[in-house]
Amino acid sequence: MVSRPLPARIESPHAQCSPSVPLHRAAGEVIGALTAVVSVAALLLAAWCGLATARDQPTKDWHLIGMAVVTALALAQLVVGIVEIAGGHKPTGGTVIFLAYAVGAVLTVPAAGFMSLVERTRWGSAIGVAGGLVLAALELRLVEIWGGGHG
Repeated sequence: MVSRPLPARIESPHAQCSPSVPLHRAAGEVIGALTAVVSVAALLLAAWCGLATARDQPTKDWHLIGMAVVTALALAQLVVGIVEIAGGHKPTGGTVIFLAYAVGAVLTVPAAGFMSLVERTRWGSAIGVAGGLVLAALELRLVEIWGGGHG
């Protein structure tokens, strides 16, 4: 039996503690997941306000609570986007454009909520529908700007 000297240090393939998913991909998945959640919530809000419009009802307190929840989700998405950008992950469509769309997404539903309070008829609820649909469209654009919309 031939004896070989042992190496001074045995290197493990996992010694560097690197993530198994590249960081840019993981960041895109977080933004994509948040986009899906915000989009579904916005579409549910639009459907709910659409039902009130069909019933000839103005926007009610429950609708405004729903708008606050959707706005909180959009705000969480903005915060996560800022944290990801500060961590070195850059949107493929541009940082300024991404932030502009994210801020616009946060402001869309509150603007619709304010206008629906001013218009205390069924058309106030229709404004809620428009706010939800506009937010869903902004979310699609946000994921494209981040880079998730490409193959």
